[in-house]
Amino acid sequence: MSFSGNIKEELSRQMPAARHCRIAEIAAIISMCGGVSVSQCDRFSLKIQTENLSVARKYFTLLRKTFNIEVGISIRQSKGSKKTRIYVVCVKNHEDTVRILQASRLLSGEGSSYMDVISSFDLSDSLILQQTCCKRAFLRGAFLVAGSVSDPQKFYHLEFACTTEHKAEQIRSLLGAFGLDARIVPRKKYFVVYLKEGDGIVDVLNIMEAHTSLMELENIRILKDMRNAVNRKVNCEAANIHKTVNAAVKQIEDIKYIRDSIGFGELSEGLAQMAEVRLANPDATLKELGMLLAPQVGKSGVNHRLRKLSEIAEELKGNKEEKHYDEKTH
Repeated sequence: MSFSGNIKEELSRQMPAARHCRIAEIAAIISMCGGVSVSQCDRFSLKIQTENLSVARKYFTLLRKTFNIEVGISIRQSKGSKKTRIYVVCVKNHEDTVRILQASRLLSGEGSSYMDVISSFDLSDSLILQQTCCKRAFLRGAFLVAGSVSDPQKFYHLEFACTTEHKAEQIRSLLGAFGLDARIVPRKKYFVVYLKEGDGIVDVLNIMEAHTSLMELENIRILKDMRNAVNRKVNCEAANIHKTVNAAVKQIEDIKYIRDSIGFGELSEGLAQMAEVRLANPDATLKELGMLLAPQVGKSGVNHRLRKLSEIAEELKGNKEEKHYDEKTH
């Protein structure tokens, strides 16, 4: 099962103790994927359709536990090349449907003639989302229906895919109430509310009370951070080694050039000794070279002498090129 699937399975097993929280979660599920049918006699029936068994099971249990009503569930195959199972949870009784919709603030008024369009459900005026616990429950229900999280082993991305911009703004507003700065982007026929930072995703899992999945994500983040730290250290050390090797090769080339051009006899005693020690120990570090000198010299002293030898080599090369140029022009 995917990481998203594990989260939804965990959330589907949670049953809020408070009735108002269960109603908030029911409202989220209906708002995100519910539908109301009206018969010729103005009789209502309510159903949701989902491909996720966890969502169907959770919604079915919420309705039975909260309203103690008769709830039907059926399974059908989707059309097309992919034979996906679709779970349909339905409340056919008109009075039960009205109770659910009124409790969820999706139906206003006392009679059936005051039907609100579900997609116009206004979060700001809803009494069911005044308490923090109910906001958590609503987000939990919305994630069950429309949420997903990418594989954290690859990258961090959490999203809610909403069918209308209004619903997306509701989700973003709810996340904002917990200090999370989510963004909305259109994608095909959806408006996607998303977070891309690992810390933000951890916060959302905590808000929805998916604590097992949160710990799994944190463990993955720790391992990834450790791997990244090791890789950075290895890359840094490799770069330093490469730099040291290149410097040593350049030093030896310059010393050989001095030896072949003028010999070490033209150098000062300290530089001559430094040149001979470096040629004899091409793989030695600056510290090791300093310990081979008599008297011993520190790293800065060794570096100074090698830099001086390089300058002499460059000067000799420059003089040679200048002499060659003069001979050529005359």
